[in-house]
Amino acid sequence: MPAGPHPEDDLIPEHVVLGGVALDVCRPRDLESLIDDDAFGAQEFLPYWAELWPSTPVLAEALGAVDLDGLRILELGCGLGLPSLVAAHRGARVTATDWAADALALLAGNAERNGLDLDLRRLDWFAPADAWPDGPPEPWPLVVAADVLYEARNGPALLRTLERVVAPGGEAWIADPGRPTAAGFWRAAAETWTLDLLGDEASGRPTVRRLRRRD
Repeated sequence: MPAGPHPEDDLIPEHVVLGGVALDVCRPRDLESLIDDDAFGAQEFLPYWAELWPSTPVLAEALGAVDLDGLRILELGCGLGLPSLVAAHRGARVTATDWAADALALLAGNAERNGLDLDLRRLDWFAPADAWPDGPPEPWPLVVAADVLYEARNGPALLRTLERVVAPGGEAWIADPGRPTAAGFWRAAAETWTLDLLGDEASGRPTVRRLRRRD
């Protein structure tokens, strides 16, 4: 469980309904105050995790449309972790991961506010598998992520990570608003995964693409 809770006066409370699930959550009041010059200098890290991006509710709605009871789900780059909270509310056994320890600390508080149980782990896609803190994880039947392809360098790292964490016969659901930086990822993924859409691409909203293993 991550440490370092956020001071309550630095948080904004919100009531949101996503995927048919009502949640009371808090998010950071001032994103600029979260910028760490040392972290940016080392890995060009910015606190993207603290923003509620449009892909997040789309992924949450996709999860809200299926039976998740008892299903093991992994969220990559969870940020505020709202899809993880929706999935846990619907009975899934959820592991939420992010590179940012602050994101996991905030998500731990939001899970507690809503009486939900999440397994929280810090995960760096760019680290080799044997460097992961808890060792190579047991693969998951469903892996999800929302708007994680905002930099082109994330694509190869995400693809390697999916190869490690999606179980044989499993799926990954990736929500994306159509970022140009994601194009290379989709081309590479199509070489080894079967891709299709969940939802309507013509709607103009972010889409959720389903990647299925060709095992």
